[in-house]
Amino acid sequence: MKTGPVPKREDQRRRRNTDGTPTTKGQARGAAFIPAANADWHPLAIQLYDALETSGQSDYFEDSDWAYAQIVCEALSNCLKASRMSAQMFQAVDSAMARLLVTEGDRRRLRLELNKAPEADPDERDAYSIIEEYANRG
Repeated sequence: MKTGPVPKREDQRRRRNTDGTPTTKGQARGAAFIPAANADWHPLAIQLYDALETSGQSDYFEDSDWAYAQIVCEALSNCLKASRMSAQMFQAVDSAMARLLVTEGDRRRLRLELNKAPEADPDERDAYSIIEEYANRG
């Protein structure tokens, strides 16, 4: 895992320098089996695990990634259920979650950018698009 500041998004970078190292590519074995979340986990661990399934980075997950996600959520659940949360244990869980690309910063460090799906409801527009539409009317 790369360290340091979170890189800018690809469209925000001015320089396109590369280190010239080629990417090793392989073939995925097909759709990964996604085991169900453990009902005994803490509710927040279940929420995280379920969110992984619907997140864009899970398109790249293999069976081993889902097994690892279960281990991480088990550790997170134990951490959250403890009478006193261990900072060291939480740091280990947080580091493990970074390997699953849970946050945008984690994904950008590995140069994986997920674009938001278009809005389903055209009436839910941001203020900028409404002002821009009004200005274009003439």
